[in-house]
Amino acid sequence: MLEDLRSREFSSDEARRLNPLQLALVGDAVFEIYIRSYILSENTELSAHKMHVEAIKYVKAKSQSTIIKDIEEELEEDEMYIYKRGRNTKSATTPKNANVIDYRNATGFEALLGYLYLIGNKERLFYILEKSTKVKLT
Repeated sequence: MLEDLRSREFSSDEARRLNPLQLALVGDAVFEIYIRSYILSENTELSAHKMHVEAIKYVKAKSQSTIIKDIEEELEEDEMYIYKRGRNTKSATTPKNANVIDYRNATGFEALLGYLYLIGNKERLFYILEKSTKVKLT
């Protein structure tokens, strides 16, 4: 399980004090490994390249923005707070293949995943991860 990879569990207060971009960095990694594992579990015959191409469909900013917009109404108050902090944080980087709104929404989504992962809320984390594979992506 993913929680076995954490070096320690953060309290909710500790995690809330982290920079949202730190949360997003962790959330990006969590989402990437979940999506790659999901794709492999759906089709073990895919080459590594085809797995990568499939993973990009989920992990690109536009898709993450679509996912968070689809599940936003289901977020709890503390989750919405983290998502908005991540979304509203100014980043030193600019998006290469996404518009700014999608990029910011994606950063908020990743911050939320990072937060849930670090505090050990695996029930909500896996709920959101599983929902992300059900969202209709373009």
